[in-house]
Amino acid sequence: MSFNNSNVQPVYFGIGRRKTSVAKVTLIPGTGSLIVNHKPGALYLHYNSQYINTSKAPLTALGLENSYDIYVNTHGGGLRGQADAIKLGVARALCYISTENRSQLKSEGFLIRDARAKERKKYGLRKARKAPQYSKR
Repeated sequence: MSFNNSNVQPVYFGIGRRKTSVAKVTLIPGTGSLIVNHKPGALYLHYNSQYINTSKAPLTALGLENSYDIYVNTHGGGLRGQADAIKLGVARALCYISTENRSQLKSEGFLIRDARAKERKKYGLRKARKAPQYSKR
């Protein structure tokens, strides 16, 4: 039994995280479309150009914005966190394509996982650090 592998396209994966958002990104050679959770990227990101540009920033930095289709499955957090998670996932997937991409993406800061997240509330406090007002008498 033989298989014809001439129609098989390479597929590249990357996972991005930001705050409580997780984005599983798949890059496939194509025309540059963005599909997020089975919806067009612009529709999912509420036509917010900042979120769309953030998501595609690693491709734009390498000049590959019309070379790959981006398929994303994301959950958690809000749109801003999800857009940043998509950015990290795309950057990580681009590192699998070519090792030369890694140095350029790293110098532009696309491979840094932003670890800032909301701090948990502590017992006896009103928020994470805000204490009730102290009264001496």
